[in-house]
Amino acid sequence: MALILVLIALGSIAFHVLSPWWWTPIASNWNYIDSTLIITFWITGLAFAAIVLFVAYCLVAFRHRPGRRAAYEPENRRLEGWLTVVTALGVAALLAPGLIVWGQFVRVPANATEIEIVAQQWRWAYRLPGADGRLGASGIEHVSDENPLGLDPKDTAARDDLVIDGDLHLPLGRPVKVLLRSTDVVHNFYVPEFRAKMDIIPGMVTYFWFTPTRTGTFDALCNEVCGVSHYAMRGRVTVDGEAAYSSWLGQQKTFASVASQKRLAAGRAGSQER
Repeated sequence: MALILVLIALGSIAFHVLSPWWWTPIASNWNYIDSTLIITFWITGLAFAAIVLFVAYCLVAFRHRPGRRAAYEPENRRLEGWLTVVTALGVAALLAPGLIVWGQFVRVPANATEIEIVAQQWRWAYRLPGADGRLGASGIEHVSDENPLGLDPKDTAARDDLVIDGDLHLPLGRPVKVLLRSTDVVHNFYVPEFRAKMDIIPGMVTYFWFTPTRTGTFDALCNEVCGVSHYAMRGRVTVDGEAAYSSWLGQQKTFASVASQKRLAAGRAGSQER
């Protein structure tokens, strides 16, 4: 049994070092997330190996022998004190890096561009600021077939917002603040290469921010079980260079134009029915 425990400890370390299942190449500024995970792996890995090897040692050193009796020691203040101190240091070492990164995670740069992602079983919808550079107001009371994102039609700032029909595109090297809304249940927008994600809570606007650092097209997943088709709630995010992004942006339609087209289509459909 002692040999098996030693092999488990060594095998776990070897699997961690040699494992082919590692992170995808990062494509944002959040390399701090990777560093925090590595620190966590080292701390928990060393603790795991130390405990398992200590148990293996005890099995050998204190194994049953004829004539030997176990000593009864219900408490040991010195040992309990050491265990308390070591445990507290270990917990602090695990929490400190995460708290530091979280502080950076919620401090959005002043020059970040705001975009909005709206989650709905089981699809993603996107909204970008228009010519005025800011997103207009929205509310659940405005949601309809013609206005699925719930933008306020009376807000002039919302009329020039770009409603994206298809994949989301982002510019390379510019910080982005992602505002998140849900029209039904809890979702979570996650692009593994960006290392940044956040739960999307009905009735709330949550957010995170990041800076894309590599061009390419990346899968966007829902990372919170949201219903029977959760597995199919996928999208794509493309990070473009400046010229490609400007070209794509020029092809997008504003909320005002999309709403007008939908009203015309609805009017034609009603005329044909009559």
